[in-house]
Amino acid sequence: MSCCGEPKENGLTNNVKPQAMGPIVNQPTLQPGLEKPQYFQQPSISPPPPAFANTFSANGFQQTPQQQPGAWSQSPSPPPVNDFGALQNAGTPPPPSTFNGSTTYNGSTFSVTNGFSSMNQPLMRPSSAHSPHMSISTPPPGQMNQHNPAVQEEGKMSISIDFGTTFSGVAYGSSRIAGGKVQQILTWPGSFETFRKIPTCLLYDEFGRVLAWGLEAKNSGPMPGTTRCEWFKLFLEPQALRDESSIDPRLPALPAGKRAIDLIIDFLSCLWEYAKEQITRDIGAVADLNTADVWLTVPAAWDAKGCEIMREAAITAGLVASSKAGDNTWRDRLRIITEPEAAAVHCAQLNDLHHLKPSQNFIVCDAGGGTVDLAVYKIIGQMANLEIAEMCARSGANCGSLFLDLRFRELVKTLLADHPAHLDPPSLAYFMHSFSETDKLNYTGIHDDDNMFHFTCFNVEDPHDPSVGLINGQLSIPGNLLRREVFDPVVNEVLQLIEEQIARVDQPIHALLLVGGFAGSEYLKQRVQDQFGSRIRTIARPPDADTATLRGAAAYGLARRPLVSSVIAPRSYLMKVKLPAEQEDWSKRPAYIRNNDAGVAICENRLQYLVSKGAILRKGQRLTTKFCKFSQSAQDSSFVATLYTSDSDKMMRYTDEGETNELCKWTVDLSSLPTFRQNASMPQMTGFYTEFELGLELDSAEVRGILLYNNQEWGRVTFDFFV
Repeated sequence: MSCCGEPKENGLTNNVKPQAMGPIVNQPTLQPGLEKPQYFQQPSISPPPPAFANTFSANGFQQTPQQQPGAWSQSPSPPPVNDFGALQNAGTPPPPSTFNGSTTYNGSTFSVTNGFSSMNQPLMRPSSAHSPHMSISTPPPGQMNQHNPAVQEEGKMSISIDFGTTFSGVAYGSSRIAGGKVQQILTWPGSFETFRKIPTCLLYDEFGRVLAWGLEAKNSGPMPGTTRCEWFKLFLEPQALRDESSIDPRLPALPAGKRAIDLIIDFLSCLWEYAKEQITRDIGAVADLNTADVWLTVPAAWDAKGCEIMREAAITAGLVASSKAGDNTWRDRLRIITEPEAAAVHCAQLNDLHHLKPSQNFIVCDAGGGTVDLAVYKIIGQMANLEIAEMCARSGANCGSLFLDLRFRELVKTLLADHPAHLDPPSLAYFMHSFSETDKLNYTGIHDDDNMFHFTCFNVEDPHDPSVGLINGQLSIPGNLLRREVFDPVVNEVLQLIEEQIARVDQPIHALLLVGGFAGSEYLKQRVQDQFGSRIRTIARPPDADTATLRGAAAYGLARRPLVSSVIAPRSYLMKVKLPAEQEDWSKRPAYIRNNDAGVAICENRLQYLVSKGAILRKGQRLTTKFCKFSQSAQDSSFVATLYTSDSDKMMRYTDEGETNELCKWTVDLSSLPTFRQNASMPQMTGFYTEFELGLELDSAEVRGILLYNNQEWGRVTFDFFV
């Protein structure tokens, strides 16, 4: 048995296996080694870089964790450890303190004594960005990306791209342009009119080459040998990535030989090339696009795999590139931000609209074309120096306005089942276009029940059959039928998402802000007001609601600081550990106690908290815990950590005290660490110990595990799950 873990199972490689997301209960610790531990040292929270200094003066508290000293020797003799192999503080972690009624995390006490259980399974190393498993890699220290944003120079360009299911747009800004205000591209190929967004649409020829994009592709008529592609962003939805059979059958099939990422690359390439030309035309030589930061928005419900595919597509499309010789950090100029986070920045700056004040909470409901995303935020800084904390796990679902179109199409096909002349693709497209451009957003619900909605037929044949609503070349549909078959099923799903999000927060909600294209629906706004108006004081649809995500992402970049700077942990993150048996263990769980190889009494099935539910963490802040692993030989270099989550507010000591859900398995390979190599090269009669740290980072769109030694990063893994 190793002090950090049990022998890894045969056939497993360095992989993270994503599991259903669940609550984390306790903090992981390390397994004991050959000698009985003599003392335990509390793990530390590494302070964030200066840009992330954690001070919340507006709320009367400050969280600036200090790292405790604790140098490790590199001798083969074991350091002071407990049975789990980690350098740990004795006893159970103290309960978290509270702030404004919510649990906060002050001075994490997760211990690291014995390491991971010997039966832990390893994490796997990803073979590509599309691999279903993410893994830790161990490149040389000089090549590691620290993921800490550097201070940006004054006047640097910030460009945001809102790549939507149905519509996309581009915004930009710089402190040297228009007084630092966000600008949008409004003129597009294919029209003399101005549009704040254009259709996310591509037209391919028979050889798979792009013939048109945006407005030109959307407005093109049927042509032999061509294929029009829309809604392909939905192929990156988490369930679709894990199981292709779960893809909505109503979505158009991808062209032969094309993957979803190929279409995304093609569209982003066209969009980016045009955007560069237009920005340069608008502001001239002032535009330094080669060094610009590019902010790309993604749905809240996407997991790390979808975000990584989008990142790969954006880089391949040329959104960022090396600007000069020696520019080794050019990939870092591509920033991923969730759609509700970007929208929150836009909305929080509109204090005249919803009168939000510091310490108040608000929900952003980003109702777009394909997805509806929700997140809850707290204002924790003065409005003059805006700072926002994300309060609980984001949520989302495929219930955007596109699904009104799809349900309308199904209704038309049902009504006209005996009139095939009106069911060919051009006819259906004509019906859907008429519905989408007019009645979809203007429909008001019950008030329209007695009204008839008229849709002109594309085909002049078979124009009259009053029994199904065909009257003189028009299809007439009663308002109550539209409400029952088209609107209510989709709107009810949105309302249920909001209900579930509110239920996750045990604090009052002061405002609910509707943004996104679907937010323009009068019926959706009315239903939200009716259902939540008695509980939420302000329900508002801000100006520019359809471009809130786009403008917010650009504003985030212009701020040159993390506006949504903190995450209030939505659940606890824990690990199952083995710790030296204490009197409480002998009295409560004697069956869990056994002697290890060194003769030390250890208690199995203990829980170790990495992050407690309600902890207030700075974005990108690294929580570290010291561990050690006992190895029998140079080949014994790996162990497996299993990460769990828990939604319980109770601090649990044992695995049987409440529900925990396995999140993933993380295999850590220590073979590249200098101390392991040094000790492995020396003749050992009884084995040797290797000391190291494991860290956890929570950021906007991902959670990362970090392997460190002497504060130097030696490997990282991005966990493939929802935050």
